[in-house]
Amino acid sequence: MSQTSIERLREYLAQLPPQAQALLMREFERALERGQDTAVATLVLEQLRKIVRKTESDETPPPRTDDLSRLLFQALEPFLVEAGAPIRVGQIRRSSLPPIWQWLGRDGAPDKLNEFEAALARMPADSTGQVEALAQKLQAVAADAIFTLTGPGGGDKSRALARVGPPNVIEDLYSVGAVLAVREAIATLNEKLPRFLRSFGDPQIASVTTALNIPVLQTPQMLPFALSIVVQRMTAPWQIIRLAIKIAASDDEIRVAATPYGVAVTIALHDLSSVAAILRMDIKRGNFDTVADNLKALHDGARGLRTELDLRNDSAWGKQLTSIRADISNALQSEIDSVPGRVRRILRQRAEKDIPPGARIDSTEVEETAALIDFVATCRNYASELAINEVTLRTYSDLQQYVERSTEQLVQALRSADHKVRTYRQQQVQAAIRFCQVLFGDDYASLMSRAAENAATGERKSSRAS
Repeated sequence: MSQTSIERLREYLAQLPPQAQALLMREFERALERGQDTAVATLVLEQLRKIVRKTESDETPPPRTDDLSRLLFQALEPFLVEAGAPIRVGQIRRSSLPPIWQWLGRDGAPDKLNEFEAALARMPADSTGQVEALAQKLQAVAADAIFTLTGPGGGDKSRALARVGPPNVIEDLYSVGAVLAVREAIATLNEKLPRFLRSFGDPQIASVTTALNIPVLQTPQMLPFALSIVVQRMTAPWQIIRLAIKIAASDDEIRVAATPYGVAVTIALHDLSSVAAILRMDIKRGNFDTVADNLKALHDGARGLRTELDLRNDSAWGKQLTSIRADISNALQSEIDSVPGRVRRILRQRAEKDIPPGARIDSTEVEETAALIDFVATCRNYASELAINEVTLRTYSDLQQYVERSTEQLVQALRSADHKVRTYRQQQVQAAIRFCQVLFGDDYASLMSRAAENAATGERKSSRAS
């Protein structure tokens, strides 16, 4: 999802009452547990948690004893993803934190955790500085405990690792320990980076490169996390590849991949795939509010990767980009193909004898179909890059011709409509005018609306005269 769409979502969620925010969080957490709508739930939960954390930091005292785990893991927040969402380098599953916390309290550092818990309970409510100092000590102890378990030496540790959790938790354990060990460097990077990177040209690339020049963040394990922080500041996240191209001094994918910063391309491709998953889910749910922003993000990302990076069709990166484009194309084409049929079902001029008494047109279906027509119109702007050029242009042209012709025919039919079916005919005309508004604009829709009013008025005058 683009930065603009995320900001709009965050503004909307921030306006909700705290009770509504809590209810939404519970519902989306349950959806994730059931494996439903993972892409949407992950995005909304992430924004809700940011809002709740900011509200709590602004309005409430620091976390107390029951939030000791939050003090420990607060340094990981920029890298956490929700359950069910695909994970990439530079990310940690939020679901891995509870078992890691339990292991620390049971095997990793139980005495220290008890000591910190008692110290936190004794602190006065306004001791923000002391709580922060305690959090840093807690994070250092946790990092040491994790390194003791995961580091070299000590013989076979498979049984001890198995006590932490399943393989995905163990995988995250290494990342958690690495991030906690360099938490101060990450804080420094956060301070050095611009708050927003709206454009990522040479001056911004130079500034970010300087900010990233922290030795402990340049390791193969930590660089993806550092780059993840940069990506979160970017209006167009795909542009992170420019950093890799600059470091490699070449757009050739082999030379880019040979540098440590080649991981930036992997991040860009994964995030582009995630946007595609959100788009598919939105289309499936009939939610077209953010489709335009997501289409633009996918179009710009796919075009940027193809034009700024010399990708080979048979390389891993080339195949992944081709797969993403094909996936998007298939999802869009399937939905685009369905639109003319929905329009015809509403506007088809049936014989009066075939219209049952009391027949009505569902206004919700009309608005859903209007949204789909607008969706087809939006797709035209990005059709060539997303490999849907032919189907989009053909469908849009067919819709224009059919709606224009049907609207005129329905207006004429309204003049002579029997009173038994007049209401249904009027609803058909109103639906046609709504579609005209999307396809041809307000002026044409107003013109057809006046024609419909004149037809209905003429029909009534004719009835009175007879």
